[in-house]
Amino acid sequence: MKGRVLLASLCLLAGCERGMHQMYDQPRYERGDEAPLFADGVAARTPPQGSVATTGTEAMPEPPPHTEALLERGRDRYTIYCTPCHGAGGDGDGMVVRRGFPRPPSYHEQRLRDADDRHIYDVITHGWGVMYPYADRVSPADRQAIVAYIRALQFSRHAPVDRLEPEDLSRLRDLPDAGSRR
Repeated sequence: MKGRVLLASLCLLAGCERGMHQMYDQPRYERGDEAPLFADGVAARTPPQGSVATTGTEAMPEPPPHTEALLERGRDRYTIYCTPCHGAGGDGDGMVVRRGFPRPPSYHEQRLRDADDRHIYDVITHGWGVMYPYADRVSPADRQAIVAYIRALQFSRHAPVDRLEPEDLSRLRDLPDAGSRR
């Protein structure tokens, strides 16, 4: 008796799976298809008056001048939205990564140092891999500020020696492990 009940249950479950696939693969019209549902017989509908056509990409605002206020705003927004995964220094070692979330790349990798600002802006906007898109959470101006702050983080580790002030050079030489940096 148990065998028949089990067999009947499996048959019912198989029917549910077929129903699930029908739900996923619903019929739809492609652009230019005929549609007897509508009086004009065309599937494509005229957009409502006043609607704006979009291409699915957002124009990146003109980069603002890099000021201390912009970098402070970028640091503030980076701390809120980016630090949990990317870490305070941009190494990809944030708190959620330490708890098992997939590690994002370090901003200090050569390919991200070479990437243009638009790439970083677009990744913040649309996400990448397992990264959630932040277009609805971070304004375009704040995304620009985050990009500027990421560039400052990158520069802080890879600044050419000839661009450092003499007092900064002397402080670097006075650090305990300065011999490994020369």
